[in-house]
Amino acid sequence: MVNYQFSLLKSNQQTTPLPFMKKVLIASSLFLFTCVSYAQTPEQDSKENYLHEIKSELIVKWPENQTINLVFHGHSVPAGYFKTPDVNTLHSYPFLVLKGIKEAYPYAVVNVINTAIGGEDSHSGQKRFNKEVLPHQPHILFIDYALNDRRIGLETSKKAWEKMIVKALKKNIKVILLTPSPDLKVDLTEPGNELDLHRQLIIELAEKYQVGLVDSYDIFQKIQESCNCVMEYMSQGNHPNEKGHQLIAEEILTYF
Repeated sequence: MVNYQFSLLKSNQQTTPLPFMKKVLIASSLFLFTCVSYAQTPEQDSKENYLHEIKSELIVKWPENQTINLVFHGHSVPAGYFKTPDVNTLHSYPFLVLKGIKEAYPYAVVNVINTAIGGEDSHSGQKRFNKEVLPHQPHILFIDYALNDRRIGLETSKKAWEKMIVKALKKNIKVILLTPSPDLKVDLTEPGNELDLHRQLIIELAEKYQVGLVDSYDIFQKIQESCNCVMEYMSQGNHPNEKGHQLIAEEILTYF
């Protein structure tokens, strides 16, 4: 299309008034810029720019710096459950993220606040959102409920996630949604399985509200497809071990 427009202008350059040519060139440039902008996915844009203001704050030195609050809201995985009832807090992905951030931003003061509850789904998590999440004044909110949301269904899950996302955005909180980590009872290589359906829902919500996305499901699906060895990243059927949590943390850290 660009070549065609250029050829058309060139062929008419002796008869076309200069001001009109300028208008055509400007319009063409704007059109191309728009196409390039829309060609970028929300995720591509967010990885580079989504946390720009927060990253700028993380490099500020004392005494001008401020405390940055990261709130992780969800079920047993972000809560740190490994092989139930063991809770391996310091090797769960929220604290591995903290470790990674501190390595990259040594002057930053960062709080990790975990509001996750083992066994909970997003419907229950949404009910306590106002009282137990928002009072922590998160700068970034991570939501991870998909594993347990299978029992409440896609429609109920969607309503709960949307309520939390909307409330957070009204408070100017940056939101990052996580797709489900594995359940060994589910074949991750089978399209349209119950976890995959929730993954697609979360991707749609991230696109709709232009918020961040960490596609945990995709990470483990690729491992399963390449080596059939997802079990090496699990401490039990539905809880990752430290290696599994590290994979999720590394993907989150790409935003920083």
